[in-house]
Amino acid sequence: MLRLIVLRATLALFAIACAAPPPVPAYPTLDAVPSLAEPTPPPRTIVSVVGTNDVHGHMERLAHFGGMLMNLRAARAADGGAVVLLDGGDMWQGTLASNLDEGASMVRLYGALGYDAATIGNHEFDYGPIGPNAVPTAPGDDPRGALLARAAEASFPLLAANYLDAESGAPVAWENVRRTVMLDKAGLKIGVIGLSTEETLTTTIAANVRDLRMAPLAPTITELAAALRAEGAHAVLVAVHAGGRCRSFDDPDDLSSCNPDEEIFRVARELEPGTVDAIVAGHTHRGVAHRVNGTPIIESFATGHAFGRVDLVFEAGRVVESRIHPPRFFCPAEEEAEVCPLGDYEGAPVALDADVAALVAESTAAAAAREAEPLGVTLAGELWRHYAGESPLGNLFADLLAEARPRADLALLNAGGVREPLPEGPLTYGALYRSFPFDNRFATVRLTVAQMREVLRYNLVRDDGSLLIAGARVEASCRGDELVVTLRDARGRVMRDDRVLTVATSDYLATTPLFAALPDGAVAVEDGPPIREVYVELLRRRGGTLDPARLYDRERPRTALPSARPVRCAAE
Repeated sequence: MLRLIVLRATLALFAIACAAPPPVPAYPTLDAVPSLAEPTPPPRTIVSVVGTNDVHGHMERLAHFGGMLMNLRAARAADGGAVVLLDGGDMWQGTLASNLDEGASMVRLYGALGYDAATIGNHEFDYGPIGPNAVPTAPGDDPRGALLARAAEASFPLLAANYLDAESGAPVAWENVRRTVMLDKAGLKIGVIGLSTEETLTTTIAANVRDLRMAPLAPTITELAAALRAEGAHAVLVAVHAGGRCRSFDDPDDLSSCNPDEEIFRVARELEPGTVDAIVAGHTHRGVAHRVNGTPIIESFATGHAFGRVDLVFEAGRVVESRIHPPRFFCPAEEEAEVCPLGDYEGAPVALDADVAALVAESTAAAAAREAEPLGVTLAGELWRHYAGESPLGNLFADLLAEARPRADLALLNAGGVREPLPEGPLTYGALYRSFPFDNRFATVRLTVAQMREVLRYNLVRDDGSLLIAGARVEASCRGDELVVTLRDARGRVMRDDRVLTVATSDYLATTPLFAALPDGAVAVEDGPPIREVYVELLRRRGGTLDPARLYDRERPRTALPSARPVRCAAE
């Protein structure tokens, strides 16, 4: 019986062996086989990309922001997704609380909020060496000492993909500063590239960046995005300190309210569609929540008033949809009070992030007493600022500069350095600090009237911050397609072109391209206290009441223009 069973089994095996083989299954190619070390991405996942930019040390709303992040992270965790939190640069320079420790408090706060990465913007260089001096003054001073200290302390990477050593052309090699980072989020690999505007080195203190140069944005993004895709990135994001500006956020595909010539829009048009999946922008302090050349771009104004968000929808590891949210303000308007109603977010009430709130309280306590110091001056009304033109506040700061350096023929400042209006009522040190936060020193420039007229003309035809002037009047008019600039002294007389002027200004403005063509020795930067601290002493001595109407006369402006800036003259 046993032999019979064995014989039958042998015959069955022989029949199977002789039968036609089954069809070979269509296995995927090697390139398509998922790595054994990496799980297959979930079939459908939402990754919310949250972006901030140009916070400039304004920590007062970060606990509120942290509460909204907690709600969003809970919502994504519930549906199997994730949140990526990025910053577009200019994180810490701008408030007394942040500047007292050269941004260390902001780095701690960003760590507590769970930032995944932040790009290095132009104002990250403003502190210069560690300590009170904003530029190197002694042998061995590192012009980037404060920045490098903050980078080493950070629990998240700082990104600087297009910062190059000027001599070698190699990317900078600083601790915890990288060109890219790869994040693991909800089973997906998310690559991030961080960069800054190609104008970075001309919009910060020149002495701190003399040995650097900037690589162009679009080619750098293209190169690094391809490298990240080759490493397996399911999506590539960009955090870049270069921006745009739009006025309406109702439809992300309607660009009619946007300025198409802004830097980040030009970059997006240079990129092949699909090169990157979203861009977190900055630098211009404006709002963007739009799709340009197929790429979502978000930028959320400045000073921590708002944040941006793009939801990327993945199916089988590929981005199949992007949902762009309008900038989300913490208050009904950007200029609202510091304390805002918490409200709801993602279908749940918002509660302040207790850990972040504790860090904010600790950081602001040291600055509170100094901020409250009265300066002995009362403002009869708000001194408002204007980036692109004359204003009461701009004229006050130019007048104070002229008063501080009475031997100069005229005083010149950049409106971009004036950050916030001064409120009506008794003036405090804190209000002045927020309005004029940069630790710029005094400088003088010697040039002819003809050269000064060319500097003014160059500024008037560009969409940059206006030049604020004291001690002279500027008249601009169109002669055909040419903009003609006339300079008059305080008595109204036209200044001769060959007259040599001594111009009092800031070290920042004196070292910009405006004066780059002047001969050696024409620019002199002073050692000494920041301009702001001299303003404080002048205001204390002056006392009394300041009336905005006496600082700016609309009927007789210090700079008379044929049209709004930038001035465009058309041929007759």
